[in-house]
Parts: sequence; C-alpha cells; structure tokens
Amino acid sequence: MKRRQFLQNTIPAAILPSLVDGFSVKVLGDNPIMSAMLNSYIETDRAMVIIQLNGGNDGLNMVIPLDQYSNYFNARTNIVIAQNRVLPLAGTNAVGLHPSMTGLQSLYNDGKMRLVQAVGYPNPNFSHFRATDIWMSASNSNQELTTGWGGRYLSDQYPNYPVGYPNTSMPDPLGIQIGSTTSLTFQGPSVNMGISITSATNFYNLINGIQDPAPNTPAGDALKYVRLVAQQSNQYATRIVAAANAVPTQGTYPTNNTLADQLKIVARLLKGGLKTRVYMVSMGGFDTHSLQTNTDTSTGTHATLMQRLSDAIKAFQDDLQGLGVADRVMGMTFSEFGRRVKSNASVGTDHGAAAPLFVFGNKVNPGITGVNPTIPANATVNDNIPMQYDFRSVYATLLQNWFCVDNTTLQTIMLQNFQQLGLCANGTCLDPTGVPNINNSGISLISNYPNPFTESTTISFTTQGGHTLVQVIDALGRVIKTPVDRDYTQGNYRINFESYGMPTGVYYLRFQNGSTQQVKPMLKVR
Repeated sequence: MKRRQFLQNTIPAAILPSLVDGFSVKVLGDNPIMSAMLNSYIETDRAMVIIQLNGGNDGLNMVIPLDQYSNYFNARTNIVIAQNRVLPLAGTNAVGLHPSMTGLQSLYNDGKMRLVQAVGYPNPNFSHFRATDIWMSASNSNQELTTGWGGRYLSDQYPNYPVGYPNTSMPDPLGIQIGSTTSLTFQGPSVNMGISITSATNFYNLINGIQDPAPNTPAGDALKYVRLVAQQSNQYATRIVAAANAVPTQGTYPTNNTLADQLKIVARLLKGGLKTRVYMVSMGGFDTHSLQTNTDTSTGTHATLMQRLSDAIKAFQDDLQGLGVADRVMGMTFSEFGRRVKSNASVGTDHGAAAPLFVFGNKVNPGITGVNPTIPANATVNDNIPMQYDFRSVYATLLQNWFCVDNTTLQTIMLQNFQQLGLCANGTCLDPTGVPNINNSGISLISNYPNPFTESTTISFTTQGGHTLVQVIDALGRVIKTPVDRDYTQGNYRINFESYGMPTGVYYLRFQNGSTQQVKPMLKVR
C-alpha cells in the first residue's frame, strides 16, 4: 500500500492523529460548547477533571437511601447492602455510601466532596451509545449535536483553534483525554479541541522516549512514516514530556487500578505546569446486568468497582494536596445512566434513568444537593429513579462558578438556561450564597390532593417568583406532561390537573423554581 493511500484510507483528515513514540494524539475540534468556552478568553490556572463511569452505574447501591431502607431492601433482596455495613456520612442519617468507598467517605467527611442526587435529563435514553452522546454533547434526548459541551467551551476561550496554536499564551493542549480516543465531549464547531493519550503505558513510553515497534511489513513502513511526520510537527508532545519530567516523585496510588493510573498522570501534568483546562479519564465495567454481587452482597463486581473508584479519587486528591496544586482542581464523576430500582433475577440491575454523581476538590461547596429519591413500597421492573437535577445544570454551574464564564457566553455553550446548583465554595467566581442549599426535607414546595386520584387532582406549589416549572414524570423517567412552565410572582398557587389518557400507576411531580427543586410521588388509581 502506498503511503498516500495508507493515510487517505485509514485516517480521516479532520481528525488526523499524531503518533509520537507510540503515543496516539488526536486533535479535538468540532465542539460548539468547547468553541464557546474558548472565544471569550479568561485567564485562569484552574482545571476540571471529568471521570466517566462507562456502562451505567448502579447509583442505589453506591449511595444507599437509609431513610427508606425497608423499601430499598424489598426492591433488591438479592443485592441489597446490609444496613449495618453502610458507611455513614457526617451530618446526615438519611444516606450512606457503599462499604467499599472508605476513600470517598473520608473526602466527604473532610469537606472536600459534594453529592448531587438523582442527576439525569427529561425522557432518558437507555442505549449506552446514545445516552453517552447526550451527556457529552449536552443535548436534549431528541436532539443530535455534533459538538460537545467541553469543545464549545474551549472554542469560545481559544478562538480559531488550531490555527496559531500552540502559542506563548497557550502553549499546552486545551483538553486531554487519557484512555481510548478523544470523545465527543471535546468536539468543537470545526475541530476537536483536545488530544488523547491512549493509555498509561503510552504516556510513560512518550516521556521515556520509548517507541512501540512497528511491524516489518508495508503497513509497518507506512506507520513509521506517519510517526516521522508527526514527530516533526507535534509541539504538544514536547510540552507534555517537559511537564512530566518536572515532577520526579508523587504520592502513593493503588495498584491494579486503571483509573488510579490515569489520575496519577493527570496530577503529574498539573504539577508540571500544563495550562490544560479540561482532563477526561474513564473506567469501565459498570453494565452490571448479572452477578453484580456475591452471596455477601457487600462484595462482588460492583463492590470492586466502587472500591477502585473511591481509592483512585482519594489517592488523586491526596497527591494533588502533596504536590501543592489541589486548590486548582475540581473533579466530577458521571455515568451515562443509572440502573432500575428493582434488581433482576440474575443478581443484577438493568438500564435505568437518573443516578447520583460526585463533585470533589478543595474548593467544592461540601454537602448534599437534593434528597434521596422516593423508593416505591412495591417496586416493579419498570420503576426508575426520577430526575431531580438536569446533568447540564452541573456543567453550567462548574463553567460559571469554576471557570468564571459569564452568563451570556454560558448560554452559547449550553444552548439553554440551566439552574445553578451552588457546587463551588465561596471565593471562586460567583459565590453560592445566593443559591439556596435546600435539601427539601420537611419543606413542602409541591403536592397534590387527592392522592391517590382517579382522573383529576389539584396541584399546589409555592414559588419564590420568576420562572417556575412543574413536570409530570412516569416510572420510566419520561416527561408525560408539563402543566406549569412560566414566570410567576412570589406566592402559593393551585392548578387543576387532568390525567385523561394516562394509565394507572406511580407518577412523579417535579417542581423547579430557580435553583430550587423538589420531586414528589403521586398515584393514579382506577
């Protein structure tokens, strides 16, 4: 095969990777969110680290609802975590962590973590691929975008990329993903805004000058040629090597833990001085349809995943602290969806809707956002965790409060106006003092009467004024009706709700008013 044919047939020109000493680098570019992030440049040394949990994590066995333990137990008798094994969290008796997550328990109790309950989006998609695209692009479930939220942000902050980059003000990669190839998250309006380090092994090969051998074949000759061209032009590789070599020693990380291996690299590059804004790492194995636990339900596949996640984040945070860069970094976890409320007969859980996530770092506003989701007394295989918070509110909050993106630019990046959640501590960009930290326990913002009801019921809600939203969500997490979606003056309101055409069953009223939300169940009967 001729070299030109090799290039044309194997590597699309728009995403041509550079192969440097066996290190695969892909330029990330066509992401509107990343692009929007780059065009209004804001000087900052802050970084965000995104941890993707591939496969759909079981949030109910990660964050256990102790205040509804009997219903949780009845829904999951074959995988339930024993109540006396659940790890307690400081300041709350309502919720605890999986017994394998001692590292994250320590971070939470030290005020370096925030738990956000029931994160999802309206009308969830249960396909791994489509759901992942939705999270990475920050699109509606019925909308397909070719750009990622990170790419739109970076494109806004660094206009015209890649033309003129690297330069003296931004000599480093804009975004770095470790593992696999660069994702849709970094895709900008015209190019991908990040680079990809395919594995920890390739990273250390790069900084040690080791090149994976090319086969002694025509294709191997072509690969050598591609590497030569890439080595001559790739200035980012030099910066990465210099940053890595500036940090000879680091803290201790757990072994046999691929997430820890990736986070160790991120910490090294941060300390080494890279100005990279966004890092993305991942771990797989969360598609736990069967054999999720052993006979001792605190052990097994999911327990191992929880321990590796927890241990890796704790080691990473400790390392950042020891390296003196912890104040620069905010981290978050996400999975493309959660799992169903009721376990299946295969000692596992099936694809679900909303799930909790963690935001962590020295500058996090610690605590819990939201409350435990309602667990039905007689859960069925169709019951899902109803959404409390849109995942795009998490992105929007971190962009505005951590990266100091102004409100106008934020709308360009996120494409809509999403509520702020107060995830960052005072003294970042926007103080969370104006964001009510309401867990809604004991405070009724929305209700309906009668409940249960047959055909009609009266919905009552209390708004502080401004835009107010009331959605009716079914057991699968789909928005069935939106009886309220407009601005109100402050006060108490009542509306009549007609349920014609809706089958009997459990539904959820979701109320949102500014940064405040609440979800309440309601039951339609014959």
